[in-house]
Amino acid sequence: MNIITNIWTVFFNNVLSQPAIFIGLIVVLGYILLKRKWYEIGAGFIRTVVGYMMLQSGAGLLKGTVDPLLNGIQQKWQISAVVIDPNFGLTAANSALESIGVTTSFAMVTLLVAFVWNIILVFFRKVTKVRTLFTTGHIMVKQSTVATWIIFFLLPNFRNMTGIILVGLLCGTYWSVFSNLTVEATQELTDGAGFAIGHQQMLGVWFAYRFGGIFKSKKKDGEKKELKLGGAMKVLDDYVVSTTLIMLLFFGFIMVILGQDLLREIDTANFGKNLAFPVYIFQRCASFAVALVILKTGIRMFVGEMVESFDGISGSVLKGSLPAVDCAATYSFGDSNAETLGFLFGAVGQLIAIAGLLIFKSPLMIIPGFVPLFYDNATIGLYANMKGGFRALMACCIGSGLLQVLGSAVAIGLFQMGSFGGYVGNLDWATLWPLMGYIMKYLAVPGVIVCIVGMLAIPQLQYRRNKENYFNVGEE
Repeated sequence: MNIITNIWTVFFNNVLSQPAIFIGLIVVLGYILLKRKWYEIGAGFIRTVVGYMMLQSGAGLLKGTVDPLLNGIQQKWQISAVVIDPNFGLTAANSALESIGVTTSFAMVTLLVAFVWNIILVFFRKVTKVRTLFTTGHIMVKQSTVATWIIFFLLPNFRNMTGIILVGLLCGTYWSVFSNLTVEATQELTDGAGFAIGHQQMLGVWFAYRFGGIFKSKKKDGEKKELKLGGAMKVLDDYVVSTTLIMLLFFGFIMVILGQDLLREIDTANFGKNLAFPVYIFQRCASFAVALVILKTGIRMFVGEMVESFDGISGSVLKGSLPAVDCAATYSFGDSNAETLGFLFGAVGQLIAIAGLLIFKSPLMIIPGFVPLFYDNATIGLYANMKGGFRALMACCIGSGLLQVLGSAVAIGLFQMGSFGGYVGNLDWATLWPLMGYIMKYLAVPGVIVCIVGMLAIPQLQYRRNKENYFNVGEE
């Protein structure tokens, strides 16, 4: 038993929790099954790993641009509250598990059970109607840890291997079913690129795709919903220019309010003592565009390799399956300005919700985290704009921001994570998971079963809507 545990620990630390390596090895497996030459396999692995590392580098730069502002807001107005961000949520869940005498290795076993269950559901896809394999390793680590705390807190009698199996089945079903919900939407957005979304706003993606069309203006059938401008404003069609200018208007204003003294104290790495405040503001806002360029370049590198190699897996081991990947993989598709505008309108929604908490003197205050703020709303903005144009983007992203804050406040109270300082905060975890939490709280183990069975019914309903082409989506 110790040998198996040690092997799993090594695999977890060096592969599953290292998303670039994990995706790279999936590419290797796919190319082996396609009988590619060894040097083609090696080159594919390197391009995939480097591409994903560029995505991570761009993501880190995005986060580094926004974090000083969030910290500055927290310090200037002396706000002490719970941060809604999956990184804070992971730390909080680990602390919560340790507070009840449970080691974090329990969450590792949860992840294993969930991943195996996802594979089983895809393997029996003719029965389950599940087509997607969740491959976003770093997201899986965070979600399995938080889900373990949720079950252990709500069902204290199951803080054992039986509870781990329950959590694994619940989490694996969520990965399978809700990534499967994004298949048709992502194929339309990417012109059939052959992947789905495996992240933390999958319900939001489906909602934007399903209902975004109600906001569309009267245009000819087939006309693209692009955010195009005329005259001098046409320069904003270039997303590098538009991103920088929009960030100057939005975050530049916030920086001026925070003041150079506070920002110089918080952001010592970028705001040196000899740097003028206006130059600092412009550099920070421009760095947001730099990060997007790096991120999109990395995406183009690894997505092409991954999708091509997955033909080997979907053609043999898991026939007809699609990889569910990081939501950032969509940022090279659709309208180039949709991510930035989605992010900004999501921020507006979050600010409105936080103002509401302040006005009504909520005992719990929420601090926005970067991951839900950007990745949820940028992604939802892409799909909403595709289906209904600018008005759909604005409505869906403001709504997303509201739900992220208010839903997370409900979830934090329900799962008692306030004292640990963090919660996931992404849209699915501010809507779907609190709903399942109440079902499990009042129905206990039968509630877990109800949630699993209820989720498994969703692919069946999807299949009934499109029996002829359901398993062919993505093959092109």
